[in-house]
Formats: sequence, structure tokens, C-alpha cells
Amino acid sequence: MIKHCIFPVAGFGTRFLPVTKTVPKELLPIRDKPLIQYSVEEAYEAGVSDMIFIINEYKLAIRKYFEPFPYLESLIASSSKINKLDCIKNITKNCNLNFINQSEMLGLGHAISQGRDIVGNNPFSVILPDDLCCSDEKSILIQMQEIFKENKDKCIVAVEEVNIEDVEKYGIISFSSSSNNVFQVHDMIEKPSPSDAPSNLAIIGRYILTPDIFKILEQTEPDKNGEIQITSALCELAKIGKVIAYKFKGKRIDCGSVEGYIKANIFFSDLEL
Repeated sequence: MIKHCIFPVAGFGTRFLPVTKTVPKELLPIRDKPLIQYSVEEAYEAGVSDMIFIINEYKLAIRKYFEPFPYLESLIASSSKINKLDCIKNITKNCNLNFINQSEMLGLGHAISQGRDIVGNNPFSVILPDDLCCSDEKSILIQMQEIFKENKDKCIVAVEEVNIEDVEKYGIISFSSSSNNVFQVHDMIEKPSPSDAPSNLAIIGRYILTPDIFKILEQTEPDKNGEIQITSALCELAKIGKVIAYKFKGKRIDCGSVEGYIKANIFFSDLEL
């Protein structure tokens, strides 16, 4: 049903310096796979056929990661190691991979808008690889697609409960009603203080967006840092009842920080091979 997914991966990952001077953060390993692979697999399992990577000119290694490597493949062709590459081959064989260079990093909303020509007039998903999500049952994106089937005119943001003292790290939703972990959003506040937060439900890096978001992003004013925020555009749609939030079933680990990245490696190292 939703065939496009945008991966905004143009950031420099400065919290991980010096390693990210040459290695994109999205290629840092979580156990035996790079971070970006988990996100791409989540999209693929949800039926996405068009992957759209928003990169910059210094992160071409992400593109190289998905390209064939005949010399390496010939070296390991007769060993069991060749199967290690199947997770990449399945994606490249069955999906269209698009790489768009974002010349200036002007916020998440701006990054998402770069995919407009490929997405066209279709609903689409967005995955932020920093938020590594897993579930014992259906993936987070599949769960959200099931909600979207009943709400095809609305954008969906994934949310989770956070400690009230941590709300200032996130976009927080304000909602008017809820049912079965689905919330009708009427406002979103970016990084509020605990005293100003309307709830403790934080937006995380999974979205299903309707194509009308692109026109709103065109008209969205940059914030004080000169960035176009997706939450600002979503607030406009929330005012007319076109945004819902879904509290997903599963686990999320914030790999945007060194601490979270280490936690993710510990968590996945405990899983069975």
C-alpha cells in the first residue's frame, strides 16, 4: 500500500566524532550489520519498493554500501560468508534505490521535501535510522500501515511514553482523544520544558505522511536556527484533524547518542544468532 520510504541520512553525526569524520554514522555496526541496514529491512518487510536516501556529498559510502562488490563476492563465493551479503542483495534486487544529495542541511522537513519528485502524489513513510526499533511481532512500520488503512487521509506519527524530565529532548504531542493506542493530535510542541509539556508522549523516528505535506513544507517558515521542521508542517495538518499518533508495540533505542548506540549493541548481542 505504501511503496515509498524516505531515509534522511545527510547529517554529519558530530556526536560520534572522530569516527564520523570518514565513516557515516549510519554505517556504524550494530552487532554484525550497519545501522542503516536495520531501517531498510524494516521498510522492505513492510512492502516498500522505492527507497529514497537523502544524503550529502560526503556520505557517498552509504551509496557504495548498497552497490555490488564483484571482487569481494568472488573471494568468498565458495564459503558460507557469501550468505552474509544476502540481506543487501535482497534489497537491491527487489527495490529501487534512489540517492538524493541535500546540498544544505536545513532541517528534517527540508530533507523530507527533497523526495517529492519521486514520491509524487502518494502517501509515503519516513524512517530515521537513529531510532532503532524492534518488535517481537510486527515491525513498527507494519503496525503503522495497519492504522493507516483505516485513516488514509491522515498523517501518522509514532510515539512512545518518556519520563517527564526527558520531554525537552523530543517533539511532544497534545491530543484531544484516544482509543486503542491511537491519539487524535491537535498540537505538537518541540522540546518543551517539563512544566509546559501537554503530555509525555514523544514523537520518534517513524512517520507515514500524506502527499499534501509537501505543499505545507513549501510554506513553512524556518525556525530560529534556520531549519524547516516537520513538526511545524504537521501542526498545520493537526489543526484540521489530519494527524494521529500511534503508541507502538515494541522497543526503541536511540542510536543518535554514543550511550544509546552502546545500549543497542548490548541489546542485540544478547539475541540469538
